[in-house]
Amino acid sequence: MTATASRKIGIYGSSFDPVTNVHLWTASTVAHRKNLDLVIFLPSSSMRHDKKTNTSDEHRVNMIKLAIQDNPRFVMDPYELNVLAGMQYTFHTMRHFREKYPEDELYFIMGADLLVDIADGKWSHEKELIEENKFIIMARNGIDMTEAISRSPLLRNHDDGRFQLMSKGLAMEISSTYIRDEFSRGGEPRYLLPDSCYDYIKQNGLYRI
Repeated sequence: MTATASRKIGIYGSSFDPVTNVHLWTASTVAHRKNLDLVIFLPSSSMRHDKKTNTSDEHRVNMIKLAIQDNPRFVMDPYELNVLAGMQYTFHTMRHFREKYPEDELYFIMGADLLVDIADGKWSHEKELIEENKFIIMARNGIDMTEAISRSPLLRNHDDGRFQLMSKGLAMEISSTYIRDEFSRGGEPRYLLPDSCYDYIKQNGLYRI
């Protein structure tokens, strides 16, 4: 019996409030450039104290499902929506997925702004998170990723290939906040998110003031 080949899996966390075309384009580009077999869309919990959501977990999950339904490399996992308060840190999340996919190679996908936050000591369990995981880090305008790594003792002492930097063509900025504001003020953000999600927002009256 031949062993099943391990897969490369990216964990892509965000509030996805709502999911946008940039989220999808980013996930697709990362998967293509880094040869990922799977990208897991991971909506963050509405119970997190550091990130307020503007609509229910149910609506956000439904929109993600609509947005990714035609791409076999994209899946949605509600893990962070169901964990107990105090266990919603990325450190715990990545341990969960390593236990769920023990034969696969996992990467946490994040923007360079979050790398800076880790370098500045703003994350909980950052030592264990960095020691135990691999990362795909996407460029953000105005952030020097190599400088952020070099000025942090934690990051530079673990710079052994676990940080895969994507420095070209991923700094596109169309935020969920902008889309919510457009909906709330009677704007027309139709082509900034999938048609299915646009229709869902309209049908359910989401993001109104």
